[in-house]
Amino acid sequence: MIEQRGSTGEQGAADLARRLRAADTGGWTPDGMRAVADRLGWTWDGTPDRPVLLTGRPSGAARLRPVGTGEERYVDGESYVELAVPLASAAPDAAAQAAAFRAARQELTTALGTPSVLGSYGDMGPFYDSGPLWGAPFVRWRGRPDTLELRAGTSGPELVLRPTDPAENWFWRQGTGEEHSLSGFFGSNRDRANVGLGFPGGWTARSWETVTRSLGDFLGALPAEATALGIGFGMPFYGRTGSGAPLLFDVACGERLAIGCFAPDGVDPAALGWGTVAEHPGTASVWSDDDPVWRVDAGGPGEPKGRALAELLVATARAAGVREPAGLVIGGEAEYVDGYHVRYYGLGLPTG
Repeated sequence: MIEQRGSTGEQGAADLARRLRAADTGGWTPDGMRAVADRLGWTWDGTPDRPVLLTGRPSGAARLRPVGTGEERYVDGESYVELAVPLASAAPDAAAQAAAFRAARQELTTALGTPSVLGSYGDMGPFYDSGPLWGAPFVRWRGRPDTLELRAGTSGPELVLRPTDPAENWFWRQGTGEEHSLSGFFGSNRDRANVGLGFPGGWTARSWETVTRSLGDFLGALPAEATALGIGFGMPFYGRTGSGAPLLFDVACGERLAIGCFAPDGVDPAALGWGTVAEHPGTASVWSDDDPVWRVDAGGPGEPKGRALAELLVATARAAGVREPAGLVIGGEAEYVDGYHVRYYGLGLPTG
């Protein structure tokens, strides 16, 4: 069960979010952040190189992240790159963590409006941090000079205030083209707050092993992240073969992940590991009984076996005649998710 922290008054997530958005951070200097702490009624504590702010909230102290070696090339005078405040704690399983994040997101959206950005950090967040194993979703209310974000923390959702430029500079400069230089996915909407938002270039998978790893990471976390974010994915995958680029797979994910297979003649899906609606009756609510014939129900948050699913898709694509990773193409329809334009940086696959 979720242990919700602070639901009324100044302890509420919505009230805290409003106060943080209105804060004058003073250029993120020590004096500026001490003034923020004073105005919020918090006590400055911890060590000089790792200060914490005693908030009086049951969910625990806030943390200031000083500029270190991983951040210094992306800042311009700031001494800190984020202030993170825990909002709630939950059991460590994916379903509980996703539910806690979703509850916080719903409260904040009611108070602040629709986030201008959402996504998943995958296995590499800003300044090379790693995210939780269950998933690394975030929603963001982009602003100037500061941005407010709800992200998945180690034990539950946390509210993060950060100077906008350092994190965006980090993100932009990861578009080096090297495999796995970016992970996760990134979605933005038409909110005026996103004027001037830059998007880095992606990278291209150079081996089937890279595709297997990236697809496995993506599919394994997708139901938990979709549940947390409150969105649904519909992702067709096409395969470039000598005879064209037929539809091979349909990935459908909300609170559960289902994958359909449109195998061409000459491929034996059953031998590869695909089942029918008889073996996967839960997929009947996603597709009709016979279209696609072949499918798999991968389950809800924490249930998909990401590596095994990726191996199944790669084996099927290769059996269908897809000769190289660049021949497995994400359908352009997948880029439009509930009003957001989504870029799937972590997959390393082309979109067309």
